[in-house]
Amino acid sequence: MTIDFSTLAQRIHACRSFVLCSHIRPDCDALGSELGMYGLLKQLDKQVRIINGHPTPPALTFLDPSQIIEVIHEHVRPEDIQADCMIVLDTSAWAQLGAMGDVLRAFNGTKLCIDHHVGEDDLGTQFFKDTSAEATGHLVTKFAKHLKVKITRPMATALYSAIATDTGWFRFSSTTPETYRVVSDLVEAGAVPSEIYSDLYERDTIGRVRLRGRILSRTTDEMDGKLIYTYVLKEDFSETVSNPPDTEDAINLALAIAGTKFAVIFVEQLAGGFKLSFRSRCKVDCNSLARQFGGGGHKAAAGAFLQGTLPEVQERVLPLVRQELTAAFVQARE
Repeated sequence: MTIDFSTLAQRIHACRSFVLCSHIRPDCDALGSELGMYGLLKQLDKQVRIINGHPTPPALTFLDPSQIIEVIHEHVRPEDIQADCMIVLDTSAWAQLGAMGDVLRAFNGTKLCIDHHVGEDDLGTQFFKDTSAEATGHLVTKFAKHLKVKITRPMATALYSAIATDTGWFRFSSTTPETYRVVSDLVEAGAVPSEIYSDLYERDTIGRVRLRGRILSRTTDEMDGKLIYTYVLKEDFSETVSNPPDTEDAINLALAIAGTKFAVIFVEQLAGGFKLSFRSRCKVDCNSLARQFGGGGHKAAAGAFLQGTLPEVQERVLPLVRQELTAAFVQARE
């Protein structure tokens, strides 16, 4: 699936003012895509606001030094949001929009969605999707090139961060030769990989380190080490003086264990329930699995949310994971 950038350009040129939003618990691809699109639209002399359902995680504030990004109910009231066009980036699911979902439902202007995830809800938007792209930041970069818009250094930093993190710093199978061509353009535009890496991965707090220690200490392996899972409880955050965003990428630590084919982490949310994250290094499709629990994502990485206690949630999830893994291994032997 490829994007018709000419049609997207027509929709953009037809509007004067824009509101950009992305998913709750925003990651680098969400924020980087928004900030890249913000810079693009500003160079087209458009009026632009970025309004999200959740605040930017402290570890990612370096992407937004000018504090452009607003948060619904904190900086702006829903009834005060006025624009010609609303663009959703890096998600196609109602459940991931949080309070901005209500804004999207009530919005009367042009509604667009730019995304790279496989599944989609009926958001009432015109979709511009490329599920072969490793990150939405890649799509925004290509759109800027299509429009012949200059990519500024802040845009380049945000978009490079989006692509680098969604590819696990270019080690995931989603990385392609085109990935390197795109990030090469971003480096030429001013992105400094060493600085971005340092901002992302070399500013751990002692709380984050302690939390990761707990996560690793709880690692459980099954099926001869092919399945690895662990969990985080909400009291862990206060006891280690850490924050929920500190669980970001923690699941990838499990994939570093030799022989791991599938990993799951259960993260209890402060308001209750558990966020699930799946990672696959085999034929088990994370997106298909996550969608059975109301979530979604990619074949190799996806997530969902379930209400309940840890034992209740694990009892719903792990049997299905074991079943899928067993089927995949049987198929591989045939």
